[in-house]
Amino acid sequence: MREKRTIYITELDMERLQNRLLESEAVRKHDKEHLAVLKQELISAEIVSAQHIPHDVITMNSTVRLKDLDTKKELIYTLVFPADADAGRNRISVLAPIGTALIGYRVGDIITWEVPAGLRRLKVEEVIYQPEASGDYHL
Repeated sequence: MREKRTIYITELDMERLQNRLLESEAVRKHDKEHLAVLKQELISAEIVSAQHIPHDVITMNSTVRLKDLDTKKELIYTLVFPADADAGRNRISVLAPIGTALIGYRVGDIITWEVPAGLRRLKVEEVIYQPEASGDYHL
């Protein structure tokens, strides 16, 4: 279980994610569970324009560097929409548990969630690339 937090999300990301939620009847049962978690995250999200999103917030298509606080291993992921997911290239779907956990977090935040083996804790070390910070408002 992850801790409660306020997430920041751009208007465009919110629109795209809400559209994905509307399409949820057509997705696999496994994805529906993650869509329900994502829906709960979006309910409490603070929506901001792409031009005003803080540059240290993980948005869609952001590439982030994380540190596993238990293993001390460094991880780099890009948060993408399901159609663009590619585990071999570290492109993680927003519908994957880690993807749903990442959206809206900021540098310095610690992500805690339950996996079959127990609790996993990752610290957001750096947003390597954020589309909005680079002026890419329509990815």
